Amino acid sequence: MAEETTLTVVGNLTSDPELRYTQNGVPVANFTIASTPRTFDRQANEWKDGEALFLRASVWREFAEHVAGSLTKGSRVIATGRLKQRSYQDREGNNRTSIELEVDEIGPSLRYATAQVTRAASSGGGRQQQPAEQTWSTVQPGQDTWGGGNYGEADAPF
Repeated sequence: MAEETTLTVVGNLTSDPELRYTQNGVPVANFTIASTPRTFDRQANEWKDGEALFLRASVWREFAEHVAGSLTKGSRVIATGRLKQRSYQDREGNNRTSIELEVDEIGPSLRYATAQVTRAASSGGGRQQQPAEQTWSTVQPGQDTWGGGNYGEADAPF
């Protein structure tokens, strides 16, 4: 929606995502992303940490199960979603407000790590897609790397 506040945050998970189920059996995963800005102080010739942001986040349904099964405490992630304000009463009866990120997309940051992505089979009632078999070969010296693809005679390479 155009009027919703969208945010992208890069940070580390403070703990493993907590996977729970609603009374109707809908999965939800909750976690916190800690993001600390760093700036270089030229006079001191060192990096300085700014004030950390701790942002509560949630994902729902099959997405929640994927997040809980893939990300762990300390994982550096890139998350984008919509900020949601929630009002509630604490145990002492005080009115409180919290801001949370309802995550639309999340994944590991590849700046300081690598990741192996496995496509999950859909459970949404549609046909389940099998992983595509990819055959790769190296180019031999003297071979044309751009021509001779024989596309049209076989399936596309993706």
